[in-house]
Amino acid sequence: MWDGGDLEAGPIEETIDLLDRGELRAAEPGPSGWVVNEWAKKAILLYFRLRKVEPLGGDGLSYLDKIPVKRVDPALGVRVVPPGVARYGAFLGEGVVLMPGYVNIGAWVGPRTMVDTWATVGSCAQVGADVHIAGGVGIGGVLEPPQAAPVIVEDGAFVGSRAVIVEGVRVGAGAVIGPNVVLSATVPIIDVTGPEPVEYRGEVPPRKVVLPGVRQKDYPAGTFGLQCALIVGERSASTDLKTSLNDVLREFEIAV
Repeated sequence: MWDGGDLEAGPIEETIDLLDRGELRAAEPGPSGWVVNEWAKKAILLYFRLRKVEPLGGDGLSYLDKIPVKRVDPALGVRVVPPGVARYGAFLGEGVVLMPGYVNIGAWVGPRTMVDTWATVGSCAQVGADVHIAGGVGIGGVLEPPQAAPVIVEDGAFVGSRAVIVEGVRVGAGAVIGPNVVLSATVPIIDVTGPEPVEYRGEVPPRKVVLPGVRQKDYPAGTFGLQCALIVGERSASTDLKTSLNDVLREFEIAV
């Protein structure tokens, strides 16, 4: 396993293979929160330097790139619908469904997760088990700087169509992100369910329901609306995960 030393093909390729098999992650949960494996991200960057652009593909599809397409083990029950693509060095857990979307190198997608049509999971993003990433969602990649935390979507979350999550934002377990919500490190996430607003940055607490919003701000030229995200409720803990998700989508009129 590569330890961040001199550029040597063997250890770097071994590291990418471990990422591809899910035996290593670019970031992983620990006792005190998520921990970034900086050296794994460095290995990806060095892997790009080792590789040369060459023809890739087969079965009627051809590519010209440095990184091969991932080969999925049929025994894992993973479904990849043409022309969905995962890059070598990305991990797809048992029962993952990848529609015609894209999963980049270093990403980790947990068991039974759906990556729907035209959704993208960026390099090193960490997506948990039983997550639904709806059509056209953009999960950003955070490969550089290597010490930076990637985007993290924890178990059981739902991310609605055309939502964008970037810059290392963490979406807590069971959270529901409505369509067209944009989350970045600087976009305010405001809980409006109580008598006073409570503001978060870069993190959606577990089980919260988030919709797009606008916050007014005064400028010399006038008052204009700035994009924000609004926490408008919470998923019920009284029912199982699937029923709770269906109920909350109906209650808050959230489309897939």
